[in-house]
Amino acid sequence: MYHSFSSDTKKEKRIKHYSSNQKILLVGEGDFSFAACLANKFGSAKNLVATSLDSKKSVIAKYSNAAPSNLKELEDRGCVILHGVDVHIMKQHHLLVNQLFDRIVFNFPHAGFIHREDEKRQIKVHQHLVRGFFACACKMLQVNGEVHVTHKTSHPYNEWEIVKLAKESGLYLVEEASFSTRDYPGYMNKRGSGKKCNQTFHVGRCSTYKFAKLPLQEFSFTTLYDY
Repeated sequence: MYHSFSSDTKKEKRIKHYSSNQKILLVGEGDFSFAACLANKFGSAKNLVATSLDSKKSVIAKYSNAAPSNLKELEDRGCVILHGVDVHIMKQHHLLVNQLFDRIVFNFPHAGFIHREDEKRQIKVHQHLVRGFFACACKMLQVNGEVHVTHKTSHPYNEWEIVKLAKESGLYLVEEASFSTRDYPGYMNKRGSGKKCNQTFHVGRCSTYKFAKLPLQEFSFTTLYDY
């Protein structure tokens, strides 16, 4: 059963950009190690919703070395775990339809290995994924909420034009912060698809892009001016 979210500033705990008092939605989780990292630091996951595109059966099959223990820890700490959640239509999920979040987080979005990463058609597939995510996430933010996307900044990933895609949905860049897996103990980034789905990948230069909603008037003006 879906639980209500709670906030107790006296017991607030923080890790990097995130607070135990924030209502946080995590999307595109692989082995759920990022969610487990936050839950472990906070000592509770009652303000967390962690989702994956894969079914629970598929998650456990892909990441049998870590996912079951991560899922168990999250369940024990009160996290809402949802599987089969498509970021394009996640707002329509019956447990998310009326929910607004302080932070919506998508780490290393990837649409799968269809073509070579540096091919324009592959980049367009990735952009379609991110564009759909932004459009939906923008409608699920609290007034002062933020959408966070952690993404590689080297070629060809810089050609995804993350900031431009966000702007199309009325989101503006608040900050670009350097990202390191060392800041999140226990987090293991995964390829997520293909024969090497359970393998990590070299992060290299990457950033966490923080976006917030544009004021309505500014968004209208920008949209008309740009398009």
